[in-house]
Amino acid sequence: MMEPSGELALAAEFPTPDREAWLDLVRGVLRKSGADFGSLVTTTYDGIDVQPLYTAADEAPAAGFPGLPPFTRGGRPQGSVDGWDVRQQHRVADRDAVTADLENGVTSLWLKGLDPASYDDVLADVYLDLAPVVVDGGADFLAAGRAMLRVWDQRPVLPSQVRGNVGADPLGVRARTGQPADLAALTDLLGKARGFPELRVVVVDGLPFHEAGGSDAQELGASLAAGVAYLRHLTEAGLTAAEAVRLLEFRYAATADQFLTIAKFRAARRLWARVTEVSGAPAPQLQHAVTSPAMMTRRDPWVNMLRTTVACFGAGLGGADAVTVLPFDAAIGLADDFSRRIARNTQSLLLEESKLAGVIDPAGGSWYVEKLTDDLARAAWDWFRRIEAAGGLPKAFDLVAGEIAETWAKRRENLADRTDAITGVSEFPDPTERPVVRPPAPGEPGAGEPGAGKPGAGERAGGLPRVRYAQEYEALRDAADAAPERPKVFLATLGPVAAHTARATFAANLFQAGGIETPSAGPTRTADDVVAAFRASGARVACLCGSDKGYAELAAPVADALREAGAERVLLAGRTSDASIDEHVFTGCKALDVLERTFDLLGVQR
Repeated sequence: MMEPSGELALAAEFPTPDREAWLDLVRGVLRKSGADFGSLVTTTYDGIDVQPLYTAADEAPAAGFPGLPPFTRGGRPQGSVDGWDVRQQHRVADRDAVTADLENGVTSLWLKGLDPASYDDVLADVYLDLAPVVVDGGADFLAAGRAMLRVWDQRPVLPSQVRGNVGADPLGVRARTGQPADLAALTDLLGKARGFPELRVVVVDGLPFHEAGGSDAQELGASLAAGVAYLRHLTEAGLTAAEAVRLLEFRYAATADQFLTIAKFRAARRLWARVTEVSGAPAPQLQHAVTSPAMMTRRDPWVNMLRTTVACFGAGLGGADAVTVLPFDAAIGLADDFSRRIARNTQSLLLEESKLAGVIDPAGGSWYVEKLTDDLARAAWDWFRRIEAAGGLPKAFDLVAGEIAETWAKRRENLADRTDAITGVSEFPDPTERPVVRPPAPGEPGAGEPGAGKPGAGERAGGLPRVRYAQEYEALRDAADAAPERPKVFLATLGPVAAHTARATFAANLFQAGGIETPSAGPTRTADDVVAAFRASGARVACLCGSDKGYAELAAPVADALREAGAERVLLAGRTSDASIDEHVFTGCKALDVLERTFDLLGVQR
């Protein structure tokens, strides 16, 4: 009789799954749809092929242990089991808002773009020994840093209890504005910060590279190059490598691609561990995650709550030390009390209700995550080496800007044909939504300002552009809203509802993504039915929507009849037709081009 091993053998009565057997089953399904296995593989903007299945055969280097080099699994042995730092961003000097955040779950503050003279008043009710403060003065980082150091110095708090960051990032300023990087200013702040042993001085900000449309590896590689440039400068100023490393904090974007976000933060720690190892001072990377500004939308901004929740989830599982969830209205203007509350409650729910911080490195051991982490780390390291070979930052900024521009061009193509879909904007737009209006944020074009939604809005002369993925669709929506009469495209539906619903829904989504109204003929039987509805709509452009069978019978006579009735352009939802059609619209077509041509025909200013 066999002795029990004491181990529970789950599913032991089933045969061991075989990869080839799985592939055979998948190929069988794909053959029915005319697709091949390659259609299941997704390629990222860094050229990484994401496979549909990962197994133990997908090798990746050993990730080690949390709290030990290479820190892939976390910078601390306990990971985030005691929770990550919930960091709220503040763009205006509002003492009450700061207090409300700290009383309701926020654990640190990020003061961005505030007048340094306001720091003392804004933080008057804050226990600075309990709440770390990170200041972000942009190009005025020297004045902002000095002002915050004075506040810490004048408060009744022990120097050893002061935590946060002075926020110096001259290379980030160079990336944002094109202004020369004033690395010498670091020395000034360094001297004043020496009295606070736990305080950090430099923020290595990856957001300028991300917001310019860059890929994950480009963001990681450029930030790594910036970190190395700061280490060189600080050690040349007389610090040891260990002292210099301790002064740096890294800021990265967290996106709605949860697995790439998890892999990004794990890969970033591994990469920085290699740099610090070579420097002779191995140390974990302190990471601040910010939900991606580039993915935020002004239209249907409520969907941003979903995007930021997924991004926060990915950052938390990826091991970020601090996370900032941007309010859902951040792309519109200044957040109000409600949107700030939603932002902080997003983190509270993930931490307290979902218990995301209850497990050390919950993604560790996943074949997919480990392989993706390795692939992303290698791509970022190659990019970092190219920057270093070009002289490092800031000398290599032209190289960085050029390659990021190429990535943005590829991303724009995928946005234009809706390969990269934006829910609520390029897909499933709400044509009846009431715009959310907010006062403009400091330094940003507001919702009511000229050019607020146009491509390139927010760019800084000489620096990297600041883009949002939805900006071109939103610019068309703005133009449609501002037109004396809303542009229309008539949906010439052929046959009963069941015959035309699929393509009519597709066409309505496409045109409504540009703010175009889409009156429909509804169920029809003859060309006369369609033409009568077209004349009643007042439209000048029509799009035929029906089944392939319906097109064979009705497309040609209906198209001719619509032209006789005054249609200046006739489109068809589908790839082919024997009828004389001006343009075909279909899944994968250049939606933005179709919308722009329609605007031009209708005389809509954009």
